Amino acid sequence: MTPSHFTLCSAFLLGLGGVTFYRTHLLSALLCLEGMMLSLYVALALWTLQLNSTLSSAAPMFLLALSACEASAGLALLVATARTHGNDRLQSLTLLQC
Repeated sequence: MTPSHFTLCSAFLLGLGGVTFYRTHLLSALLCLEGMMLSLYVALALWTLQLNSTLSSAAPMFLLALSACEASAGLALLVATARTHGNDRLQSLTLLQC
């Protein structure tokens, strides 16, 4: 395993561990998800560079656009829950209150 593969795998696993174990605030969960998406983006970009293929060169840009859409939707949900519930704690969010 090369050092770049190890770094990207550990960055993804740290983001996954953050989502799994540190779920007190919605903002921290969104930041962990964004870190996971960025590690996937870098891994896909490095994989495209190693293949020297022009066919799959649009895939990292598509993933980056998808990540930006996910971040904007997450921030909109954060603002909506902060306005309706008064805080961004995940324990205060239930489906019955919506």
